Amino acid sequence: MSAALAVEAVSVSFGGVHALTDVSFEVPEGQVCGVIGPNGAGKTTLFDVISGLRRPTSGSVSVAGRDTTGVPAVRRAREGLRRTFQRTQVFGRLTVADNVLAAIEWRGGGGGLPADLAGGRARRRLERDRRERVDEVLALCGLTELRDAYAAALPVGRRRLVELARALADHPSLLLLDEPTSGLDADQAARMEEIIRALDTTVLLVEHDMGFVMNVCDRLVVLDLGKVIASGTPAEIGDDPVVRAAYLGCP
Repeated sequence: MSAALAVEAVSVSFGGVHALTDVSFEVPEGQVCGVIGPNGAGKTTLFDVISGLRRPTSGSVSVAGRDTTGVPAVRRAREGLRRTFQRTQVFGRLTVADNVLAAIEWRGGGGGLPADLAGGRARRRLERDRRERVDEVLALCGLTELRDAYAAALPVGRRRLVELARALADHPSLLLLDEPTSGLDADQAARMEEIIRALDTTVLLVEHDMGFVMNVCDRLVVLDLGKVIASGTPAEIGDDPVVRAAYLGCP
C-alpha cells in the first residue's frame, strides 16, 4: 500500500526550544491515522508543517510521493490537502450551504471561472453538479436542516460540523483534522466517528478523546516532548508501557 503522507526526520526549533525532533512516520493511502500525546508534545506544530503553515528546520514532507516541504500552504490546499483547526473557522455571515459552496468555488469545482467560460448548457450542468455536491456533504454531516442558517448563529459543535463539511466539499485527497470532537456532544461525536470511517480519503487527526481515537483510527503515532515514542495499531499503543507512562499516566 503506497504512502499518502510521508514525514521524514522533521525537526522544528524555535531558538533553543525543540518543538519537534527527528519525527518520521507514514500514513498509507486510505487509512485514518491519529497523532496523540500530552499538551506541548508538538502535535499542532506537526500539523503546521504538513499543511505548509511552517517550514521545518530540517527534514521533509511528501504527499502522494511528491516532496511538498517547500510548497506554499495555498498550493497544497489547491492540490487536495484540507485542514480543520482546533478553534473552528467558518464564514459566520454565510449560510451553512454557502460555506460549503464557497469551498467548491474556491478550487474551481463547478463555479467561478470554469462556469463563466462554459456555454449555457455546460454552465447549467456545472451548477447542478455543484448543488448536488453541497446537498451530499450536508446530508453526510447531518446539516441538511440547517442549510439556510447563518454559521455565526450555530453552537460550537454545529460549527465544527460545518467546518468539516466545507473541508470535504471538493473531495480532498488528504484531510487533517485538529481536535475534531472538541465542543461536540455525545451524539455529534458519534456522528463525527461515522463520517470519518465512511470517508474514501486519507485522514490524519489530532484528538484527546482516547475512546474516539481507539474506535476511529487504523494506526496511531504518539508524540512526547516533540519526539515519536511509539507507533502502531490502537491495540498495540494501548498495551505499550512507554505510552501508558508518558501519556495515559499509568505504568
